[in-house]
Amino acid sequence: MDLGLKGKVAIVSGASRGIGLAIAHGLAKEGCRLLVCARGQEGLDKAIASLDAHGTEIHGLALDVTDPESGNRLADEAMQRFGGIDILVANAGGNRRGQFEDTTDQDWEDILELNLKSHLRTARAVIPAMKESEAGSIVFISSIFGREAGGAGLSIYNTTKSALISAAKIMAIELGAHGIRVNSVAPGSIRFEGGSWDRRCKDDPEGMKQFIADNIPMGRFGSAEEVADVVTFLSSKRASWVSGSCITVDGVQSHSLI
Repeated sequence: MDLGLKGKVAIVSGASRGIGLAIAHGLAKEGCRLLVCARGQEGLDKAIASLDAHGTEIHGLALDVTDPESGNRLADEAMQRFGGIDILVANAGGNRRGQFEDTTDQDWEDILELNLKSHLRTARAVIPAMKESEAGSIVFISSIFGREAGGAGLSIYNTTKSALISAAKIMAIELGAHGIRVNSVAPGSIRFEGGSWDRRCKDDPEGMKQFIADNIPMGRFGSAEEVADVVTFLSSKRASWVSGSCITVDGVQSHSLI
């Protein structure tokens, strides 16, 4: 299927590994020109080297998305390099576990900045370019724990991931008349090299087999590429009537009816 993405300009945050890198590969395979970012220059350089094989233009920018100016920096860099912005995939994120009563204001502020506010700032920064071209796609990477309870110790994570889904819905309403679509994607437990599920599988293989048996009806962890395929589709004209949606990619792990 031709997704019509050849030559489109895409920004992907948190793109040096895992889901973000897989998304960058998915978009590059379709011919997108990419601006990818991550905190570490070494990881970013490795990612760019792997993406170069697709034969499209790739540029990297090492930055911390929690820097209040990072969104403007990304948008400005994309405009200078490519002359426009068609796609934003806001993927960077993290977690800080702890019982709610033990969490501090700083814990909340740190993860709110990383999981929510950084993406909102970047989205605000790219909207003018998308309005100018009367088209665009913004995708926030949330989690199934943004759609339902994630369990003890996840109050901060749950809150930020739910907020991304909510923000995407309202943004979609506001920006639809400008041809800009806004969606979120909610992955379940995704295993990739160096990720938390990968470490747990190596440290406790029997425990993880039981986890899968108890939690994932399809019988395995998901892959980053399976998330990337959904994001690539959502970023394309083939998803032209999909906006304000949250797409779950979880092998039936979640329990939400909506």
